[in-house]
Amino acid sequence: MNGYRIAAAAAMLAALAACAAPPAATAVDPYAGGRYTGAVPPGALPGGSAEDFRRTAGDTVLFPENDATLDGTARATLARQAAWLKQHGSFSTVIEGHSDEQGTREYNLALGARRASAVQEYLILQGLEPGRIRTSSYGKERPVEVCSTPDCQVRNRRAVTVVMPGAGV
Repeated sequence: MNGYRIAAAAAMLAALAACAAPPAATAVDPYAGGRYTGAVPPGALPGGSAEDFRRTAGDTVLFPENDATLDGTARATLARQAAWLKQHGSFSTVIEGHSDEQGTREYNLALGARRASAVQEYLILQGLEPGRIRTSSYGKERPVEVCSTPDCQVRNRRAVTVVMPGAGV
């Protein structure tokens, strides 16, 4: 009789353990479907996504010509980014600094780096852990638009915050 009870208890425990097992994780191939941007596909992660970040916080801040100063609009966007990143602690960031096509490649790489650093410093001042933020400069190598008019060039003078899974970079 004791053996029967032990076998029944073991069977119940096994059934309960099977019910409590977490669902299988779905693998997401970030390279599928074309050019990899470093962003997480929408809905790929529970508790937030790169699309949610872009929609609710905004991922881009613009800069004046030949400058890395954050204006009021940029600081407001970065405050929203910091709040989102604090709420979604499983994400890390890469701040990509960009410039317009004027000037030398070297000058624009340095300017892009200063812009990315300005964003990084502001996010850290907002309370984000420095280990979650990395910077990169593309200078004039990755324009939003190829153009020569001042109205168009302003869109290339930017820093873009790219979010990805992983709390530490």
